Amino acid sequence: MTLSSFPEKSFRMKASQYTWLALFVFMLFLPGRATLPPLDRDEARYMQATSQMIESQNYIDVRFQDKPRYLQPAGIYWLEAVAVKATGTLHDKAVWAYRIPSLLAAVGSVLLTVLIGSILFDSYIGLLAGLFLAVSVLLMGEGRMATIDTTLLFFILLAQSSLARSWMVRLTSEKLPVSVGIIYWVAIGCGLMLKGPVVLIPTLLPPIILAWVKKDKTWWKHLHPKWGWVLALLIVIPWCVAIWVISDGKFFTDAIGTNFLGKVASGKEAHGAPPGLYLGIFLITFWPGSLFTAWALPFIWKERKAESVCFLLCWIIPHWLVFELIATKLPHYVLPTYPAIAILTSAALWNISKTWDGPTSKWGRCLFYIYMVLWIVIGVLLAVGGIIYAYYMTGMLFWAAIIGAVGVLLLIGYTVVCILKYNMQRASLVAIGAAIIVYLELFVILIPGLSSEWLSGKVAQTVNLLKPCENSVVASASYSEPSLVFLVGKETKLINVELTAQFLKENQTCGLALVDQRDQKKFMDFLDKDGLTVKELGRVHGLNYSNGKQLNLGLYKVIQ
Repeated sequence: MTLSSFPEKSFRMKASQYTWLALFVFMLFLPGRATLPPLDRDEARYMQATSQMIESQNYIDVRFQDKPRYLQPAGIYWLEAVAVKATGTLHDKAVWAYRIPSLLAAVGSVLLTVLIGSILFDSYIGLLAGLFLAVSVLLMGEGRMATIDTTLLFFILLAQSSLARSWMVRLTSEKLPVSVGIIYWVAIGCGLMLKGPVVLIPTLLPPIILAWVKKDKTWWKHLHPKWGWVLALLIVIPWCVAIWVISDGKFFTDAIGTNFLGKVASGKEAHGAPPGLYLGIFLITFWPGSLFTAWALPFIWKERKAESVCFLLCWIIPHWLVFELIATKLPHYVLPTYPAIAILTSAALWNISKTWDGPTSKWGRCLFYIYMVLWIVIGVLLAVGGIIYAYYMTGMLFWAAIIGAVGVLLLIGYTVVCILKYNMQRASLVAIGAAIIVYLELFVILIPGLSSEWLSGKVAQTVNLLKPCENSVVASASYSEPSLVFLVGKETKLINVELTAQFLKENQTCGLALVDQRDQKKFMDFLDKDGLTVKELGRVHGLNYSNGKQLNLGLYKVIQ
């Protein structure tokens, strides 16, 4: 039997089973959400911009401090604002509230992956694919941050679920309800409100490629394109008109001309890389599923003409190629292809002994075993790397994490044993178990244990304790992370040493300066020129996570 003649759906998940799966995934993504500080610079910018949106009641013109943030539409800020207002945590600076949309989107993305796998194959394949996606390194990271990409993934998968239904119904006489088309176009509209035209790459490009490959576009009518596109535009146009008027068109020149097209032509913010980067880092970003994808590649090629496989390949390949060719590269740009990759991998695993039993050529097996060695190395680093880093930062051994790491190493070893015995299904489940323990080790034990070491949080605590006035403003000369603005206050100045000294001269009663020990002499020289004397109120030691540098920051105030 081949996938082309896959006749029956051997298992269909019920609503109650989806509910239990949702609860499991929710609990998997929940740890670390409150203890993890704003890690990515963009995450802190999203949080601060959302906070300012709520405070100003301006839900159209997104700003970070006094500068417009014209990168993408306002959708993600609206979702985060709803979460923050619903939880009443605006003034608490509670990072977990801003991460609620990404938490719900991560859960929804896993469920939709299961659903799409069930539509194309059956729920056994869909369920295994959903687990592969849930424990992948990339989604585990993105799903814990208050950024846009997990939420965008959810709406892309919502659209893809309609595409999959429309594609598969062409093989039957079934008539799809109008709601399938409505879901597709509404999902695209929501995606446009999140990240603009980027959403069209994974949602409109696959049907175009499918129509070209299969010489059949009749199935497209099930999605009602004659009027469906109007739904998408109705979602995005009102805000577009409003921001056009408010910004005098500057939003579109910045967001599309500078940000979007600029990323195509050159690497933005030092994120440029040659084509092939995503393929190179796939081993890490899709771990532990990446090993099984490598094993499944010959099967995928063999079954490329099968309806379900063709659909998934036309989803993956165009999207992957577009972002490999774009100059700016970030790992999450290809995240929308991972559910499709997970489904293909699961289909290969589920068809062992039916049509597929792994690479058959000598070179194929040799390359797979080399890849497996690299996979093992990544697993070992994930298991013990956090423990080593925590010991370096605190001088403490986290014994619970060490026990977890031992368990992970044993499971990785057992995974290899299962693979060598050609028991790939069991190997995949054991590897997923190892990944779950890794994430529990990181997010339940290590990160909470390191929470006191995060620099921005320590600075915020010190400022709140020692500030001379209720409305004191901090000028930071040596530490310019957006998370500092979020935790200390909107008016925080991220400026150089000279301007920091000038700020103290102009704000002698309430002004505060934050200066690293390396810049202290230069700072004092500028103060001497102005005849100012300062006293040190406190000192904060910690790691700047964005560049890995240890900082020794002094908090200064003018002596009057």
